[in-house]
Amino acid sequence: MAAKKSDAEILEVAGREVRVTHPGKIYFPDAGLTKMDIVQHYLAMGEGALRGVRGRPVVLKRFVNGIAGEAFYQKRAPDPKSRPDWLDTVVLRFPSGRTAEEVVLNDLAQLAWTVNLGCIDLNPHPVRADDLLHPDELRVDLDPGPGVPWDDVRQVALVVRDVLDEHGLRSWPKTSGSRGMHVLVRIAREWPFEEVRRAAIAVAREVERRAPAIATASWWKEERHGVFLDYNQNAKDRTTASVYSVRPREDARVSCPLRWDEVATCDPAAFTVRTMPARLAAVGDVEAGMDEAVGRLDGLLALSDEQAAAGAADAPWPPHYEKKDGEPPRVQPSRAKKKAAGDGDGGDESGAESPTGRRKSRFPLLVIAKAQHKEEAEAGLARWKARYPKAAALLHVDDVLVDSMRGRSSTWTRIRVNLRHVPVALRPPKEAPDPDYDPWHGYKPPKRGDTPVGARRPRGAAGAGEEEE
Repeated sequence: MAAKKSDAEILEVAGREVRVTHPGKIYFPDAGLTKMDIVQHYLAMGEGALRGVRGRPVVLKRFVNGIAGEAFYQKRAPDPKSRPDWLDTVVLRFPSGRTAEEVVLNDLAQLAWTVNLGCIDLNPHPVRADDLLHPDELRVDLDPGPGVPWDDVRQVALVVRDVLDEHGLRSWPKTSGSRGMHVLVRIAREWPFEEVRRAAIAVAREVERRAPAIATASWWKEERHGVFLDYNQNAKDRTTASVYSVRPREDARVSCPLRWDEVATCDPAAFTVRTMPARLAAVGDVEAGMDEAVGRLDGLLALSDEQAAAGAADAPWPPHYEKKDGEPPRVQPSRAKKKAAGDGDGGDESGAESPTGRRKSRFPLLVIAKAQHKEEAEAGLARWKARYPKAAALLHVDDVLVDSMRGRSSTWTRIRVNLRHVPVALRPPKEAPDPDYDPWHGYKPPKRGDTPVGARRPRGAAGAGEEEE
């Protein structure tokens, strides 16, 4: 039931009044969907949408002008004076002693209120508010590289299912709403983030072993092929789009839960805000029973021990996390420091060790563009290709690396090219990126950082940041 109040509508949700401001604002121009359409989508998905976020702190990713505008991230809940007294929050603590109060969603009224802030998709942590140190969800994030066919994503997901089944875990697949898939597992809250991440690495490496032609566990993009299993989505303070989240794509695509027997033939383009009500009516709540299917990580951690005994070290962490014991050098292979004479920009594609004991560059990478907006970076790539047409003609589709990077409160875009398929004589020289956006320009860090426990703020150098999934 909705009542109008000036340029707002009041919805009765879960016994509360939720005020939706500017309900007619266009959020998806191509699909013709308004802000109210997005709110109503989540309400229509009901318990299914709530299950993905219930009891979890969420990072607010706000599209206040719809997908045509720029999004920004907001960790802290709005000021108490501007939020209802029935909104739940939890305080996350930082090593400096500072704190951040994040929104926690426990009912559909709280969810609808959050969507009204411009949160098109919902990005929860893998922990519950009553225990912020022990995740209850293992997340297997399948991220296809450029040019990787959708069928490869589906096939890798089925291998993931087999690995999890064999280690005593029931899993639940869903489309990411973008180009990949997510496989979720409810787990007992007995292991800290480091151990959950170790279990995810074991899954990634085992899937790569079973399907080496289409799956990879390599962290560095320049070393990847096929579908990357992003184990670092299980590191502390990482979030991912929840089930039934609407993604910021022109067709208003949804992160849709699937039955395993649907995975081999599913089409992510079929799952949109407009098609989801009919799907829900036809197949029901496919994740019903998920919260009760709690598994244990003992089997995957034993697999990790076996991999370590065979020589596997820890895998690289994201750049802003503190260095871990046993972690390999946290540097892109193409930028690894080398003291050996004759190591030019192209590096040594053999992957041999330098006299310092650190691996030499395997691939010759150039940073082409760094821009606040993706379109500006793509224009810079077009200019580079026009200057070096012979080299550009030899690039394969996965030689162009487009990275969405996290800045202070929003994302920016970096484009690199891998010259591995370009003969040395034709390789263009290293140049300043065009454009050369610095997301940290003018930033003055506080005297004492407010970075979450287990993480450190990127240094203020240009280009600092982290890839956004």
